[in-house]
Amino acid sequence: MPFYPAVDPIPLPAPVWLFKLLHIVTLALHFVAVELLLGGLLVAIVLSLFRGSPNARVAARALARRLTIVMTYVINLGVPPLLFSQVLYGRALYTSSVLIGLYWIAVVFLLMAVYWHLYRFSYRLEAGKSAWITGLVSWLLAGSVARILSTNMTLMLRPEDWRSLYGASAAGAYLPTGDPTTNPRWIMMLAGGLFLSGLWLLYLAARKTFTADEQKFVARLGGSVAALAGVVYLAAGLWAAAVQPGIVQTLLAHPPAGYEFYGFYALAGKLWIGLVALAIVVGIVAAAARIAAGWMAWTAVLLAVLIELSLVIYRDAVRDLTLFSKGYDVWNRVIVTNWSVVGLFLVLFVAGVGVIGWLVSVAARAKKTMEGAA
Repeated sequence: MPFYPAVDPIPLPAPVWLFKLLHIVTLALHFVAVELLLGGLLVAIVLSLFRGSPNARVAARALARRLTIVMTYVINLGVPPLLFSQVLYGRALYTSSVLIGLYWIAVVFLLMAVYWHLYRFSYRLEAGKSAWITGLVSWLLAGSVARILSTNMTLMLRPEDWRSLYGASAAGAYLPTGDPTTNPRWIMMLAGGLFLSGLWLLYLAARKTFTADEQKFVARLGGSVAALAGVVYLAAGLWAAAVQPGIVQTLLAHPPAGYEFYGFYALAGKLWIGLVALAIVVGIVAAAARIAAGWMAWTAVLLAVLIELSLVIYRDAVRDLTLFSKGYDVWNRVIVTNWSVVGLFLVLFVAGVGVIGWLVSVAARAKKTMEGAA
C-alpha cells in the first residue's frame, strides 16, 4: 500500500524548477526574519536585566523597537514558501498538518499573542519599566510556533509513522516523537537566532543612531554573540546532518540517475560550513576591535543572507531525497505551463520585493530620525 495519496489530477501551471526557486528564495528570507526575532528578542531580554548599564538599556530598546517590525516580515515572508511547498509537497504536507491539526491551528493564535507581547515588551522598556517577563513570554510563544512548524516539516518526511499517530489521536492532539533530527534541528534554530542577531547587532552598531561609546558596546556585544552562538550553530548543523538516515546520506553522496544535480545541492552544505566559520571569525575580530564601520555592517548582512540561502538549498536536497527514498518524486508531475500567468506573477513578485525593500528603507530612516530626536 503506497504511503502517499494519489497525485492531484490538476497539472502544475508552471515548471517544478520555478516553484522550487521561488520557494528557496522566499524561505531563506523567512528564516532570516525568524532567527532575527528569536535571537534578537532573547538578547534584548538579557540586556533589559542590566538596568544599571546605560549602554545595555539603549541597546535593548533599539532591538525591541525593531522587533515589532521584524515580526511583520516573519509572517509575510512565511506565507509564500508555505504556499509553494503546498504546491510541490501537498500530498505529504497536508497529511502531516492534519495529523497535528490541533497544534497547526493554534499557530494563528500563538502568533497573535507573540505580537501583543512584543509591543508590551517594547512599551515597558521605553517607559523604563521591568520588561523581561513580558519579553520571555513572547519568546516562549515564538519558540513554540517554531517548534510546531519544524515538527510538521519533519513529520511530512515520515509517512511510516502516520498511521500510528492518527491512531493515537484523530483530533491531532499529539506531536510525534522519535525523530533523531528533531533535537539538533531545534538547537540549530535557537543558536542560529542568536548567531544572526549577533550579526544584526554588528549592522546596527554602524548606524548613526548611537553615540561613539554605544557603538563600541553594540559592536563588541554583536561580535561576541555571533562568535559564541556561531560555534553552537555550526555544531548543531553538523549533528543534524550526521543523524540523517543512511539512505539519505548515500543519495546525497551518490544521487540517483537523472538527478545528478542534487550533487550541487549537497555542495551548498559545505558552503554553509565555510560561511558560518567565516562569520565566526568576523565576530571575533569585531568583538576584539569593537569595529563599528559601514563595511563591517554590510559584511554581516551579506553573510547572514548567504548562510541562510545555502542552508535552505541543502535542506531542500535533504527533503527531496528523503521523500524520494520513500516513493515521492517531486519532479514527477504533469505540467501545463501558462506563461502569460507566470509572466504576470513574476512581474508582480519582483514589484512586491521592491516595495518591501522600499518599506524597509522608509522604516529605517524613520527610526533613525526618531532616535536622533530622542
